[in-house]
Amino acid sequence: MTPNNNSQNTEHALAVQDAFRSFIDDKLFPCVAAKAALTRDHMHIFVAGHLACPKDDQEILDFIYKFIDEYRAADSDFHTVCVIFPETHSINEEMFDSLLWQRLQALSDLDAQKYPYDSRVDSDPSSPQFSFSLKEEAFFIIGLSPGSSRDARRFRYPAIVFNPHEQFEELRSLKRYDKMKNIVRKRDVALSGSINPMLHDFGDDSEVYQYSGMRYDKNWECPYKYKN
Repeated sequence: MTPNNNSQNTEHALAVQDAFRSFIDDKLFPCVAAKAALTRDHMHIFVAGHLACPKDDQEILDFIYKFIDEYRAADSDFHTVCVIFPETHSINEEMFDSLLWQRLQALSDLDAQKYPYDSRVDSDPSSPQFSFSLKEEAFFIIGLSPGSSRDARRFRYPAIVFNPHEQFEELRSLKRYDKMKNIVRKRDVALSGSINPMLHDFGDDSEVYQYSGMRYDKNWECPYKYKN
């Protein structure tokens, strides 16, 4: 879905959006939920500037707020919002991980001025019940970057994908989640030759280990802190 604001309709922004759609549409891309969102025109894309720069934070947040309103009013599944940072060049996986958490922290700090945390999840990143929250809506985050060690995450520009957590819980209640998860993992193995070692189901371990795509050692501590 293409946003209406003019900054998102420049030739450059439209080219970035098209590149992302092509990345998801590639037959080798493993995430069937993302493909479903693309096919159903439920993929909302915002083109920002540099991942390290806070100048777009409020606009990003407003875009996500609008997405949340539309998602809550929808009667179908597979919705996602992606924020792409095409002005970010030549960063490795470790730098992407650091900048990803900086942007999430900044968005969370702005959001906390207006909204409490989603009460369905935990705000403590060490908790197995943790999920990232904006406008009282929990999100499972997926980071993409050119330097990712995971093939499925290797998009040409750094990007942050926000997937509403509740739609995965709904799939679980309908007994559809495990089937989808197994398909994605088999496709990921076919693409990368191995399963992502950071993968865990919600409630088994904190999902923060899956956000950036980087493999952490046992001493890693999530830098995110919710400031209510």
